[in-house]
Amino acid sequence: MSRGLLDTSIVIALARSVPLELPDEAAISIVTLCELHHGALIADETRLPQRLATLALVERRFDVLAADEKIAPHYGRIVAHARRVLGRRLAVGDALIAATAAAHELPLYTLDRDFQDLDGVEVLFAA
Repeated sequence: MSRGLLDTSIVIALARSVPLELPDEAAISIVTLCELHHGALIADETRLPQRLATLALVERRFDVLAADEKIAPHYGRIVAHARRVLGRRLAVGDALIAATAAAHELPLYTLDRDFQDLDGVEVLFAA
């Protein structure tokens, strides 16, 4: 049985019924849940129903992995490597999601190329 951590891009694609190859068991980072709450709170009247539906789906369907002290060293390593070796700065949310995957030894399923080549993170592009 395969397990994985889903990035926010995957969750949004699932809510839009985009067909994706995903693990048998999946979790999300608390950061993804935060991003979905933020998205609902800033949505206009036309987008609000879909964003609330996405939030409800995610809260029912996936385990949420908290940010804790296990994630901190992975975060530091990933951000430093991205800046020094890859020459790019990661968004804090993306770095925390990647660090969550690394800390829990889970592959990260994403549609976002910003996760490519991160140190110590197994990234699987689902599309």
